[in-house]
Amino acid sequence: MASTADFRNGMVLEIDGALWTITYFQHVKPGKGGAFVRTKLKNVLSGAVVDRTYRAGERVTSVRLERRPVDFSYTDGDLFYFMDQETYDLIPISGDMLGKGQLRYLKENMECEGLVHDGTVISVELPAFVELEVTETDPGFKGDTAQGATKPATLETGAVVNVPLFIETGDVLKIDRREDKYLTRVSG
Repeated sequence: MASTADFRNGMVLEIDGALWTITYFQHVKPGKGGAFVRTKLKNVLSGAVVDRTYRAGERVTSVRLERRPVDFSYTDGDLFYFMDQETYDLIPISGDMLGKGQLRYLKENMECEGLVHDGTVISVELPAFVELEVTETDPGFKGDTAQGATKPATLETGAVVNVPLFIETGDVLKIDRREDKYLTRVSG
């Protein structure tokens, strides 16, 4: 058990048998009445987001999720199969649970993090930074050095990100998948 004073971003709560992650919280002390905590919660399994308000000091059930390395193996329809590196079990995760933002950067044999609850992997998170090859982009031109100029590049997973003009097809790039942002060229 925990209280609202223990709230922090990323904390997982069990509410009515479902697991919810705190994505935002704010302690509010109005001039009149008791203090309360305003939160934004995201369902670990479905990704649904809800707003919920708690009285200050209210007791909640916190859950500790373990993190375990898993590798992406293959896809079959809407199911994505990951292999648990500890038990070598195949774990099917639906595409809806992974979310479209993550799926755009998922490639075979990618090492990810599995979220484990009661010994079972319930969700998977991709690494924040991924290295992917550029499969298609417009050619860059020498001397084309305008500050901040970018062009779209299609990566090996099908994701499209804006990159500097000097990037060419075949270059391997480091991408921040959370912000869909080019960071640096790894090789090329």
